[in-house]
Amino acid sequence: MSRLNLLLLLAVLVSGYHMVRSAYDARRLFTELDRAQTENRRLLADQQRLEAERHAQATNLRVEQVARERLNMRVITPAITQAVDLARPGPAASAAGGASARAGAHP
Repeated sequence: MSRLNLLLLLAVLVSGYHMVRSAYDARRLFTELDRAQTENRRLLADQQRLEAERHAQATNLRVEQVARERLNMRVITPAITQAVDLARPGPAASAAGGASARAGAHP
């Protein structure tokens, strides 16, 4: 009878150990899940902030301002516009051909 009691005691101890271990694992996994969800919320907030910044940078006024300030671009006016007649090659075509041949040589 003492062997049976010893065997039952051993079964109870092993069962208790597994129960405590599974509760510990469940608590650890729940904590990891909570951290992951918090990180996900933080990343989503960052994504929304970055998309708002990108949208603000892509507005027409912002693009025009950057074009003027950084690229020194200006609005097209008839005074600075040159018409090119592609139907008849003339001196402009030969000058363009000479310019492309000299494209590698800069002064």
